[in-house]
Amino acid sequence: MTPTPENPASASTGYAPFTHLTVPNAVLYRRTMRTFLAAKERFAVHLRPEDVHAALPAGERPAELETVVKALDSLVEWGNLRADPDTARVTAVEDFYRKRFVYQLTRAGEAAEEALSAYDEALGRRGALQAVALHDIVTQLRALLVLGAGDELDPAKTYLALDVLTSRFAALAENARAFMGSLQRTIDLHDVEEEMFLAYKDRLIQYLERFIQDLITLGGRIAQLILELEDAGFIVPLLRTAAAREAADASPEDAAHAEREAYTRWTGRWDGLAAWFISRDGRESQARLLRGRALGAIPQLLAVVRSLNERRAGRSDRSADFRTLARWFAEAPDDDARHCLWRTAFGLYPSRHLTVDAETLAARTARPVPAATPWAESDPLRISPQLRRTGSYERRGKPRRVEDRSEARRHLAEIAAKQGAEIAAARARLATGGVTRLSALGELDPLAFGLFLQLLGDALATWRPGMTRTSATSNDGSMEIRLSALGDGAVAKIATPGGTFRGPDHAVEIVDLTEEDSRP
Repeated sequence: MTPTPENPASASTGYAPFTHLTVPNAVLYRRTMRTFLAAKERFAVHLRPEDVHAALPAGERPAELETVVKALDSLVEWGNLRADPDTARVTAVEDFYRKRFVYQLTRAGEAAEEALSAYDEALGRRGALQAVALHDIVTQLRALLVLGAGDELDPAKTYLALDVLTSRFAALAENARAFMGSLQRTIDLHDVEEEMFLAYKDRLIQYLERFIQDLITLGGRIAQLILELEDAGFIVPLLRTAAAREAADASPEDAAHAEREAYTRWTGRWDGLAAWFISRDGRESQARLLRGRALGAIPQLLAVVRSLNERRAGRSDRSADFRTLARWFAEAPDDDARHCLWRTAFGLYPSRHLTVDAETLAARTARPVPAATPWAESDPLRISPQLRRTGSYERRGKPRRVEDRSEARRHLAEIAAKQGAEIAAARARLATGGVTRLSALGELDPLAFGLFLQLLGDALATWRPGMTRTSATSNDGSMEIRLSALGDGAVAKIATPGGTFRGPDHAVEIVDLTEEDSRP
């Protein structure tokens, strides 16, 4: 009897429906199963071998129908398909004795294909850093604050708000994990598709920078909302209300147990959300780690681009050169060509102090010396008499002209001086000369605004829950920023040629350390 999910013998097959993945002709088996899945979507229950053969792609379709029949029988044996006698086309008694079957998916075969589809989807998933999800999380947390502050909790609204919150958070965390994994593969495998990588890197870096800015601004707001919910004592009643709503359909004898399990699940989800945005117990938050990973990916991408540009500019890639040389050796027609290639590649020419003139080359052409000839048995080489007399030998002729690079050095010095002046002007523009508000900085040019964002990001990276002030120094040690929180809820707006930067207003003091060091 053929084991199927409908009879007890199927229990002994274990994971037999996955057998077709590890046997010869696995591609034909996969295509065949996909044909049945496509037929099911069209509400076709049974398929004949002729139908399967016609539905297979032209490039992968076997020439003989019998090959498809054997594949179908094997899938029946493994429990993926079920075979039923095809009595629809029987017109004579002799037809009953012929082997004719129609085939359909079994539950085990369908479950195996669903598992393989989920595996393929997860394997090819690149993920994305979802800035929109951060906005949705802020919205739902604010809704929970409103619900928690009410006189009586609405179970339906509370459950929906928490359900949407956890769903968006789970999607954000999963996509961030998948994206960082795919990003690392992009960095590691950049040499596979070089042109595509160079075209993709600009958009990728802009994408990372935009998400990092959103994560800095919205991540702090999310952490503040989480702390407000916990400090106000709202979160426990909200979670218990959602748990009671979820366990409402349980049977009376299991109601208490179901509610406890639901509350445990909701507590775990909330703890995961809080740990993602708030650093506690000496452990960095996942949002901070993600920001560090994303920031670290940008220099890695730039390093890859730099190495590709250096390769294009003509710098030697030793491994590629040796592979090309090995291919040339393999394509050489004979040993003489290989010896010539060896001398050309590695510079094994005759010693410069030995005289090899036209007569010597003509004699070697007339009487070639095999490469395996020992030096003691070969013809002697004549040494220049001048070398014997003076110990040195110099060729006559005009020495090579020394290239004048003074103009190129002057041009580079002008560029460096111009860049230094622009950076110094940006530092002078940002220096506040005392404590002021972010909103008082006014309009910033692109260079000053970029320097300001770096300083602000360094300061916010050191911010911890409960802190009201912090300070940070730029990577080159030229600038220091001191940031203090304000309790008035004001919003700072900084105009730039590319748009307006908005965020919570803070008291800020920016110091140009190079000016302080230059003072007597």
